Amino acid sequence: MVPFRQHTGLVAPLDRANVDTDQIIPKQFLKRIERTGFGEFLFYDWRYSADGVLNPSFVLNEPRYHGASILIADKNFGCGSSREHAPWALGEYGFRAIIAPSFADIFANNCFKNGMLPIVLSDEQVRNLMQRAREEIAFNLTIDLENQTIQDTTGLAIPFSVAEFQRYCLLEGLDDIGLTLRHEDAIKAYEASHSSRW
Repeated sequence: MVPFRQHTGLVAPLDRANVDTDQIIPKQFLKRIERTGFGEFLFYDWRYSADGVLNPSFVLNEPRYHGASILIADKNFGCGSSREHAPWALGEYGFRAIIAPSFADIFANNCFKNGMLPIVLSDEQVRNLMQRAREEIAFNLTIDLENQTIQDTTGLAIPFSVAEFQRYCLLEGLDDIGLTLRHEDAIKAYEASHSSRW
């Protein structure tokens, strides 16, 4: 997993509440057994019209937001089923962080386990960032996980907080397997002694 320490990126505003995981990555695209190949289907029903043509009115299809790596969304982002494919699709599309007033718990945990940072801010702070992302061309933010701050180039500085364990894992680039492998010597020693005993 790629460590997350400091990230500067273009911000895209998704002004919708209760975006569920079936909207993030529709169920018909969940047949793959790999973690890759989901980015092109992100928000499929919104990004494409019924005949498969890009929908120009959807925010991520606007040229000014191409290459965005920070998503601003409304409350309860990632609700619905617990599919891990949702953060896979968001990450493969290019997003490293999502800012919203609230997230579904399982979705937020899946983000942390896949190297993506979900940040909870107040409704007012999210509204302000959403408005700036709509009104300013190439609105960028710098997210500093080590210092837990969000900044722009005009002096904006917003503190945020992340649970210490999740922060540690993101800073070190550790998923569950990576955490386990930090104890590889102890695991091998146990297996060796267990084999000799039994």
